[in-house]
Amino acid sequence: MAAIEQAILTWIHLVSAAIWVGGSLFIGIVFSPLLKTMTNSLQERMQIMIRVGKRFNKIAVPALLIMMATGLYNSHLILGKPNILFETSYGQFLIIKIILVIILIIIYAIHVRVIRKDVEEKIMSNQMSEPEIQQLRKKIIILGEITVVLSLVILFLASLLDAGV
Repeated sequence: MAAIEQAILTWIHLVSAAIWVGGSLFIGIVFSPLLKTMTNSLQERMQIMIRVGKRFNKIAVPALLIMMATGLYNSHLILGKPNILFETSYGQFLIIKIILVIILIIIYAIHVRVIRKDVEEKIMSNQMSEPEIQQLRKKIIILGEITVVLSLVILFLASLLDAGV
């Protein structure tokens, strides 16, 4: 692969990572705390978060898929050589990164399952009790925090791989 092609592929990978991780951090660190100052109603906050989450997912999910595809493409030569994969620190970091990406996908799938269509509709139509919303909110926060931490660790591993460690 020519240098310009590799640069473009890396750029696409990094833009996708910026969308996924940057958006997740923004929602967790900026938007969510700000939302508490906008309304005291837990019901209203959940309704707004559902709308924001739906909108974010329209760009975040494709970004995650692109990031995984470009990451796999970038590592396809290494993945085809088991001796490099298992006998070098680069290969070992790559294995760890792949495992963490798989865990990230599982956590995200659980998150999507927790906020499934029928749950969204109950919240949006004010048919869910305050204790139910509070319990749901706790699950969402935990899953969101795990997603962000995993994403940041994966980014760190990517920087180690890029440095050739």
